[in-house]
Amino acid sequence: MEIKVVHQIMEWNEDVSNEVKEELKSKKVCLVNVMGSPGAGKTSLITTIINKLGDKYRFGVIEGDIAGQIDAEKMKALGIPVVQLNTDGACHIEAMSIQNILPDFNLDELDVIFVENIGNLVCPAEFNIGESFRIAILSVPEGDDKVAKYPLMFATTDGLVLNKYDMIEYFDFDTERVINDAKDVNPDVKIMNVSSRTGEGVDELCEWFCSKIK
Repeated sequence: MEIKVVHQIMEWNEDVSNEVKEELKSKKVCLVNVMGSPGAGKTSLITTIINKLGDKYRFGVIEGDIAGQIDAEKMKALGIPVVQLNTDGACHIEAMSIQNILPDFNLDELDVIFVENIGNLVCPAEFNIGESFRIAILSVPEGDDKVAKYPLMFATTDGLVLNKYDMIEYFDFDTERVINDAKDVNPDVKIMNVSSRTGEGVDELCEWFCSKIK
């Protein structure tokens, strides 16, 4: 019975995800699902992209957290339309939540909506939310074994950002291992070494990002 229930939930989520995708397509808005562990640098990366491309695209942000609104306040300070989504314990965001939030934005005045998903390398990967594409973030301090341990997260992403790359000299982090592990589960994934602090890799990231906006 448990397997059947989960199957039904996933089918329901997929239906709603497709509805969200169609609504955003009609408004020519791109939804970007940003995923990674707590502390991987999701908020900083989103902020970096917004600051770099703010003259080219009109951005909005959905901040997903189990509780609180710290990251939403950071986005609000940038003058970005932002909605805080608190899941009250749930480890992921579902498509229905995105569908319910969209009316809070003026979609005619946006080109891109970032969704900062719950800090987790497991659950968020299983749920489509109507996104146009996904960015997974793996920070150097987390270690180079995460792709092997949590393959679904990296198998379902379009771009993999190796974040906080300026710290590579301080950690035993094997970049080649991560690249090989990621390519094994996702041959087409775009892998980028990035540091929001120093600016390393930001131009490459933004160039790739722009190529994904449709």
